[in-house]
Amino acid sequence: MKHLRILNYVDEVARSGSIRKAAARLNVTASAVNRRIADLEDELGTVLFDRQPRGVRLTAAGEVFVHYLRGQNSEVERMKSQIEDLKGLRRGRVRIACSQALALDFLPRQIAEFRKSHPLVSFDVQVVDHEWAMTALAAYEVDLVIVFRPRFLAAFQPLMTLEQQLVVVMAKDHPLAARRLLRLSDCAAYPVALAARSIGGRQLLDEVSARTGLTFKIAAESNSFEMLRGLVIHAGLISFQISIGALPAGNKLGVIAREIDGRDVPRGNLVFGRLRGRTLPIATAVFAERLTRQLEAMQNNGAANALPRRSAAISRAR
Repeated sequence: MKHLRILNYVDEVARSGSIRKAAARLNVTASAVNRRIADLEDELGTVLFDRQPRGVRLTAAGEVFVHYLRGQNSEVERMKSQIEDLKGLRRGRVRIACSQALALDFLPRQIAEFRKSHPLVSFDVQVVDHEWAMTALAAYEVDLVIVFRPRFLAAFQPLMTLEQQLVVVMAKDHPLAARRLLRLSDCAAYPVALAARSIGGRQLLDEVSARTGLTFKIAAESNSFEMLRGLVIHAGLISFQISIGALPAGNKLGVIAREIDGRDVPRGNLVFGRLRGRTLPIATAVFAERLTRQLEAMQNNGAANALPRRSAAISRAR
């Protein structure tokens, strides 16, 4: 598949913005990469890259070509997956982007269960905000996304949508821990650790603040949920999370979650989906079907917005 190597050269140069950097990552010489690209440009009759003193930049034709070749690369992966499936090896690679709320418990559990019956399938999981996830899906960098409040993408096909409520996360000895249901004004009286503004849950809070005039005592902000959780544990701050991302009750970290009165914060959608009209690699398609069934079971059992009570809470939805 010599032509695939050339396409890989173009893709790597486009990602790195430099022939030299791309060559280093590909473990070939820069002159070899440049020569291959030049030959391809001659064949196509157009320039794909503007050569600049400090790197290269895609031309308009280059943008079109790179979008095409990334789609082709995806088809090649699907073809390889089908061939391996015919061999009975059940190999494959599932590429998925997810919100941070799913990274600690829910998605790892789903992957673990899937690999029990498909041990030769590997996963490439990108934990990102909803904007990046949809951009990566459109660029064929991932095949599936499961994110909270995704931005609009015309080619996006939702496979399952779950409403999620925002909950308050705190240490078990926090003054608010004694209450089972909180008003957002209760939370405003204490120092908080908020997610970065690129995170869907934070954007939901900002919309409420803009509408009501409610302000928070922001002690810290971070794009890392792990950092926010650490601040809850060590600094006594409170933070916010969607219910599927809350730690089970009785966890060793001593972190608890409390529901927010539905009058204060509207629910948002957690959406699982793919690109419309695209044929997925076999392993990815099988995992997508399983994850869809899991989310449907959670919805049918009323677990979509329920706080996890113990570590097996997700497993019971199977």
